Amino acid sequence: MAKTRAIVKRRKAVRNIRKITRTMELIATARFRKAMDRAVQADAFTTKIGELVADLSASGASAEHPLLQPRAEVKKSVLLVLTGNRGLCGGYNSNVARIALRAAEEARGSREVRLEVSGKRGINFLKFRGLPAAATYTHFEDKPSFEEVEPLANKYLAEYLSGEIDRLDVAYTRFISMGRQVAEVVTLLPIGELTTPAAPAKTENKKAGDYLFLPSPKEILDEIVPMSFKVRLFKCFLDAAVSEQIARMVAMKGATENAGNLLRDLTMLYNRARQSQITSELAEIIGTAEALK
Repeated sequence: MAKTRAIVKRRKAVRNIRKITRTMELIATARFRKAMDRAVQADAFTTKIGELVADLSASGASAEHPLLQPRAEVKKSVLLVLTGNRGLCGGYNSNVARIALRAAEEARGSREVRLEVSGKRGINFLKFRGLPAAATYTHFEDKPSFEEVEPLANKYLAEYLSGEIDRLDVAYTRFISMGRQVAEVVTLLPIGELTTPAAPAKTENKKAGDYLFLPSPKEILDEIVPMSFKVRLFKCFLDAAVSEQIARMVAMKGATENAGNLLRDLTMLYNRARQSQITSELAEIIGTAEALK
């Protein structure tokens, strides 16, 4: 009797867990769709800026912009790590933290690296490894806005132009498709080549003389290049948010399926235990009846 009661309690607990994981899966799915729409829109805007800069580059103005030129010697750099504030998303946070740790170790000795971390999970991971973060951010949730990212971008721009830092790397999870997200480290400063894969196809047959720039190409570039950096940084935050929701959705779906399988196994175990108990009780009743004859 005690065994069947224990199985019943466990079945109830597993059933409750399955309800929770199923609910979290649905919530992550809804958030993923919204986040993906925002990421796709930002990607389209980044592509258009790349097309415009490709046209401006034909005039030679891009060669003079300080954000596009790499430093002769990189002495100080910043590594920004983008993780989530919450867990229950599989290996999403740990994958980003590991590649960031690897990038910091590879840069050790060649330059001074300043670590900055966004997300409680990344903060705790690096703290456990004994790596202090120069700055931490926990206000970026699953719906980061451009207004939240812009002050951070302005800080990096000011530090790069003043010579305080020579490079900015971002460790995050890049969203490629629903079935593929890749944790990687990208260099955002210096920007380097601003053109995108879609830009050359539209501009390769055009010449600088086909456009009349007002004001001058250099003045336009002075506005577009910082904006391009801000949008790229914002896109990293959006990709990270989308990838986190996908990882959580997949993790919760797997947890729900595992709970269902465990519930089925417990039901079979309960039925066997109950059948054995009923058989034992019937044997006792028959034995008692035979003894009373």
